Amino acid sequence: MKKLVFLSLALTATLFATAQTAKKPTKDWSKFDFTNRAADHLVIQYGADAWLNRPTALRTGNGLSRHFNVYFMFDKPVKSNPKYSVAYGIGIGTSHIFFDNTRVDFKSGAPTLQYTAVDSVDHFKKNKATSIYAEIPAEIRYYSNPENPNKSWKAAIGVKVGSLLKAYTKGKNLINKQGESVYGTAYIEKNVSKRYINGTSLAVTGRVGYGSLSLHAGYQFNSVLKEGFGPTMQRLSVGITLSGL
Repeated sequence: MKKLVFLSLALTATLFATAQTAKKPTKDWSKFDFTNRAADHLVIQYGADAWLNRPTALRTGNGLSRHFNVYFMFDKPVKSNPKYSVAYGIGIGTSHIFFDNTRVDFKSGAPTLQYTAVDSVDHFKKNKATSIYAEIPAEIRYYSNPENPNKSWKAAIGVKVGSLLKAYTKGKNLINKQGESVYGTAYIEKNVSKRYINGTSLAVTGRVGYGSLSLHAGYQFNSVLKEGFGPTMQRLSVGITLSGL
């Protein structure tokens, strides 16, 4: 997954570098009609997540760790060359990390995040940690055909800043060490706490695609957990974006 992220970011950067070193366009963009191009649009993202530099004892798996993001963004073309634009917006980003027979305790009052193996004791068959952020994304975009973005190759590089709204762990279907359900398969336990999760997320992003679909990658370069509250881990994201621009 890490290789896919950096490959996507490298490809995006290469497209920008190629575009900037190419011959200056001869088209008279002063006659370009911006009225037919949407100034705002919805961006929907879905894909896989992973925590990097994770301790061996903090086992993930037993489910697809994933993200789901929704943003409302404004697109401002560069009038001298509308192949480029600047976009910014606001939205919600969510991350769901699934654990493999590992109990992660958000409700503990311990000075650091507690996580323990639960292979030989009662434990949840499905167990995850969720963080929800209010996010502000910003991008520099490139279009091969700015007059018809829906039939254009596209690339974007950007940054994203998030403020933590909610964090919780959720376990479903408590089972004993024999694998038998204790309270039934519908039983759920949820513990809400922002004690350990970093209140701010800082990430670099990249996208490349055609028309309304693109592949995206993101790297949260500050720690997932607060400093001093547990191991220093970063979050990698890879997925698909659906967007009008």
